[in-house]
Amino acid sequence: MLCQAASKMAIKVIVLDPSENCPASALAYDHMVGSFDDSATVEEFAKRCGVLTVETEHVDVATLEKLEQQGIDCEPKASTIRIIQDKYLQKVHFSRHGIPLPEFMEINNLEETKRAGELYGYPLMIKGKRLAYDGRGNAVAKSEGELSSAIDGVHMVIVTWDWRILGGFGRGLYVEKWAPFIKELAVIVARGRDNSILCYPVVETIHKENICHIVKAPADVPWRIRKLANDVAYKAISSLEGAGVFAVELFLTRDGQILLNEVAPRPHNSGHHTIESCYTSQFEQHLRAVVGLPLGDPSMKTPAAIMYNLLGEDEGEPGFKVAHQLIARALEIPGATAHWYDKPEMRRQRKMGHITLVGPSVGVLEARRKSMLREEGYENRNEVAPRVGIVMGSDSDLPVMKDAARILNMFGVSTEVRIVSAHRTPELMYSYASSARERGIQVIIAGAGGAAHLPGMVASLTPLPVIGVPVRASTLDGIDSLLSIVQMPRGVPVATVAVNNATNAGLLAVRMLGVGDADLLARMNQYQEDTRDYVLTKAEKLRKDGWEAYLNQ
Repeated sequence: MLCQAASKMAIKVIVLDPSENCPASALAYDHMVGSFDDSATVEEFAKRCGVLTVETEHVDVATLEKLEQQGIDCEPKASTIRIIQDKYLQKVHFSRHGIPLPEFMEINNLEETKRAGELYGYPLMIKGKRLAYDGRGNAVAKSEGELSSAIDGVHMVIVTWDWRILGGFGRGLYVEKWAPFIKELAVIVARGRDNSILCYPVVETIHKENICHIVKAPADVPWRIRKLANDVAYKAISSLEGAGVFAVELFLTRDGQILLNEVAPRPHNSGHHTIESCYTSQFEQHLRAVVGLPLGDPSMKTPAAIMYNLLGEDEGEPGFKVAHQLIARALEIPGATAHWYDKPEMRRQRKMGHITLVGPSVGVLEARRKSMLREEGYENRNEVAPRVGIVMGSDSDLPVMKDAARILNMFGVSTEVRIVSAHRTPELMYSYASSARERGIQVIIAGAGGAAHLPGMVASLTPLPVIGVPVRASTLDGIDSLLSIVQMPRGVPVATVAVNNATNAGLLAVRMLGVGDADLLARMNQYQEDTRDYVLTKAEKLRKDGWEAYLNQ
């Protein structure tokens, strides 16, 4: 994916990889076959590069330090790689810089591990210092009695995957106090050569068996939490050296704290969605950063995105077949893009690709994801999500409110019409208003007569714009409704239109949506031109025929 981004920027990428048919070999300017653990190979490779960067932190950092002394341009710096590739050293570094972390301590034997359990309580997280990722090198002990089996279990993981992942106490273990998190968050941070730093929107990552399965962007957390997460990520990366993209993994705790989990000095799985969802993908951003180009805009160009990892469901050919079937289903879904990594060997739980869905809200995309996976109850959820919600307290308001629906239909704006009474069904009103944004609603039109509480109550429950339509009641000719809607207290804004004028409410909703929709804006401009032409035509007819003939037609 770095090579794909580089091809658009006239940047030539040479790849060092031990596999002769590695996925990047078909896209790179050149591919040198060799191990990035071998010092002589890395030195030979570095001589061919204007800038040397990494796609994994598990490299020979001593060689990188030596190359820097020889004048080779390494980004990020070897000092950063050294800190990050040892997770215990990483924790020590960030602790010294005042970054909030779960409590941690080094352990060298079972007795020290038991003391850590007494100090921190259970469950207790046991981690390897080096060469641990995708759940490998982590073990959880739920009680002191499980410490030995948990550590033995770690050794079993080593035998299954790679003996270097932990290697027992002799190769370095540490423990962390269990973080009572309610969500796992992540922030992709870009740092330029001039030390400028930009943060991408905070995302939520969902893991199964310590492997990332789903990324939701933006994270469904309050703005205060997003700002706190960005602040922690910014401070963490400011403490490191060198340019590039960094992934900062975080815990959100029950009491609203943000704790740093880990940092990766490279493009990361939690940022893959940026290819489709952001103005500058994390891959383009990494290249911009390391070669010294200006950093790009990290903001999202779509309201929401979900990234789903394609993990191996089976070994070999059966696994490929399942993955290809899922890709085919994904391509039936609006806003879906499939990425296949072209890894030659299929293994269970191996990351083989990913699918990104973009659309109006995370809630809408979650329904589409479940439809793609054929989860129960989501077989046919590809319908167009409504952009405008029209609500009213009674069906007696429908003869007026139908005009808003007709206008929106004329402009091709998807709409839903619901009866939601502020007085008779307050629970339904609360549920509707508080869930509207998540379901993809962008504007709410609320009609109300009499006391006209519905528009204001809805506006107090949602950050979406609300347009109130005063409906003429049997008394006071609708003036009471109008005055009620415009008397909202400070902090609860509600727009309004003339009494019974739901047509204008629909048109105002179209104009609001048109701010971010060029097609709607063009259609509104055409509507205004057609309205002007209609009036001019009538004016000309009146001038030619005279008022008596005009009235008698």
